[in-house]
Amino acid sequence: MSVDLDRLQACLLVEPAHGEFVDEEGAEGLTLTRAAVLFPIVLREGGQTVLLTQRTAHLRDHGGQISFPGGRMEAGDAGPVDTALRETVEEIGLPVSQVRVIGFLPEYRTGTGFRVTPVVGLVTPPFPIEPDPFEVAEVFEVPLAFLLDPANHRQHSLHYRGALRHYFAMPYGEYFIWGATAGMIRSLADRLGMLEERG
Repeated sequence: MSVDLDRLQACLLVEPAHGEFVDEEGAEGLTLTRAAVLFPIVLREGGQTVLLTQRTAHLRDHGGQISFPGGRMEAGDAGPVDTALRETVEEIGLPVSQVRVIGFLPEYRTGTGFRVTPVVGLVTPPFPIEPDPFEVAEVFEVPLAFLLDPANHRQHSLHYRGALRHYFAMPYGEYFIWGATAGMIRSLADRLGMLEERG
């Protein structure tokens, strides 16, 4: 099943918006580090997929979690697109030439201290993947339609920093997609109007 890409692109921000953001529970009042991720939509013939990574368990930030390729903004980066694409090349070896940036989602502020700009890009196969074994345990794809369908969004809660936090997860086979990654997927579903359509 395919998602209407014209509709998807029309709902995205044309440039990163500083006044528009999504706050994760627990992000209020934190000093936030700027970061960016690539939200990579792969143009498969049978329907678009989203390219995701599973981080290696030993990493200090979000070890073992499912994530988009990306990371902290560095001094030499011209902006979020540079950060997202640079980190994608470093983490999974996806060539910049295979990615066409089509827009942005609102900044996502995490309870772990990051303000993340999601950069949405279309990825044209075939493409090589060379994961950095220090950072990336696995690279895999999940159908975009599955991730955007609110019927596949499950609400969970956990105790973190002395408070009960609520979050969404999208279990897919053996993969448990949650946290900031699930939050950014929800942000796209919200902008597409799918959350209101399905409840």
